[in-house]
Amino acid sequence: PVKMAEPESLQAILEAHLPADALRTVERMLYGESTPAVEVAEEVKAAAAAGKFEVKAFKFPCPKEQLRAPRLVRVGLIQNQIVLPTTDPIADQIAALHKRIGEIAETAAKCGVNILCMQEAWTMPFAFCTREKMPWCEFAESAEHGPTTKFLQQFARKHNMVIVSPILERDDVHQDTIWNTAVIIDADGNVLGKHRKNHIPRVGDFNESTYYFEGNTGHPVFQTRFGRVAVNICYGRHHPLNWAMFGINGAEIVFNPSATVGALSEPLWPIEARNAAIANSYFTCAINRVGTESFPNEFTSGDGKPAHTAFGHFYGSSYVAAPNGSRCPGLSRVQDGLLVAELDLNQCRQVRDKWGFQMTQRLDMYASSFAAAVEPDWKPQVVTPKH
Repeated sequence: PVKMAEPESLQAILEAHLPADALRTVERMLYGESTPAVEVAEEVKAAAAAGKFEVKAFKFPCPKEQLRAPRLVRVGLIQNQIVLPTTDPIADQIAALHKRIGEIAETAAKCGVNILCMQEAWTMPFAFCTREKMPWCEFAESAEHGPTTKFLQQFARKHNMVIVSPILERDDVHQDTIWNTAVIIDADGNVLGKHRKNHIPRVGDFNESTYYFEGNTGHPVFQTRFGRVAVNICYGRHHPLNWAMFGINGAEIVFNPSATVGALSEPLWPIEARNAAIANSYFTCAINRVGTESFPNEFTSGDGKPAHTAFGHFYGSSYVAAPNGSRCPGLSRVQDGLLVAELDLNQCRQVRDKWGFQMTQRLDMYASSFAAAVEPDWKPQVVTPKH
C-alpha cells in the first residue's frame, strides 16, 4: 500500500474545507475565545522563507484593569527536526542544531520575544528508543557550564531574553549521572537554575529509564525578569498533580517541552496542556519536535511487532493555552517553526477571581488522603453492600 503523506495541520484541514463563517464557528468551539493573529515584520517573513521554517504569532486578549498595568510578555516556542543524520559525528550534529536554532532564535528576537523555549533534548536526536548507551550518552553535557548553555547565555545577554533550554544533562558533581533537564537562563545571561524531569515513561519505544531516572528537583518556579516560569518536561504532562504543584508554587507560565509521536499520543496532545492551563489558572506552552528520526541499528517495542529503525513521526503542533481555556492554532505537524504569543499575565489572577478554583481546591483534604494512601496498610474508601 502507498503510505499517505503526513497532513500539514488540523488548522490547514479546517481552512481548506470550511467556509469562512463556519470556520470562525468551529474555531470558537475548538479553541475558545479568539486569539487574533499578529502580523510579523517583513524581515521576519524573509528570514523564515530563507530558513524554511514557519512563523505564526497570536495575541491572547485580556481585559484591562483599573489598578494594575498590563503585564505583557511575548513567549516564543521553537519546534524542529534534527539537521544531520543520526550516524554523523556527534560534534557535527550538535553544531548543526546550534546553528539551526540560533537562526530561528534570532528571528524570535526580531519578533520581540521575551521568553524562548526549545523542545525536549533539543541538541540531539531522541535516541532513547534504541536502549544503546554508545554513542548517545555522549550528547549529555553540564547544565551550568556546557557548550549549549554557554552558547545560549551569549544570546540571552544580546537580546535581553529569558531562555528555557531542555538538554540531556551530565552531572559531573554526582559521579557523571545523566538527567533529562531544562536549564533556565535569565535575561542577563546568568543561569537562574534547572529542573529535572519528574516523570519518566516506560511505554512503547520511550525507553528513557535506560538512561536516566526521575528527577530530584521538585517543582521549582523561576522568578525571571518577565514573570514566574516553570517547566513540566514531556511525560509529566500526563500527571495532573505535576502540573498542580507548579501552580501551587506560583507559576504564571509553564512550558512543556516534549518529544512525542503520533501513533501514541496525538489525541491527547491538544487536551492536556490546555486542561492544565484551565485547572491551574496559568498559561501553558506545549512544544513538540518534528520529523522522523532513524537510527543505524534495529530495536523492538516489546509488543511482538517487527524490529524497526525509526521511532515514528514527531508531529510538532506546538501551541499556547491560557487560563481562560482559550488556545491558539498550533504550528505545523511537519515543518520547523516558531510560535510567538503575546500574553497578559494579569489574566492569571482574573481567572482565579472568576472561577475560584484555588479557593475551592481543598488542599487540606487531599493532603491527608494522599498521606494515608501511600501507607502499606492503606484501605481504599469503597462502600460495599451490607448483607
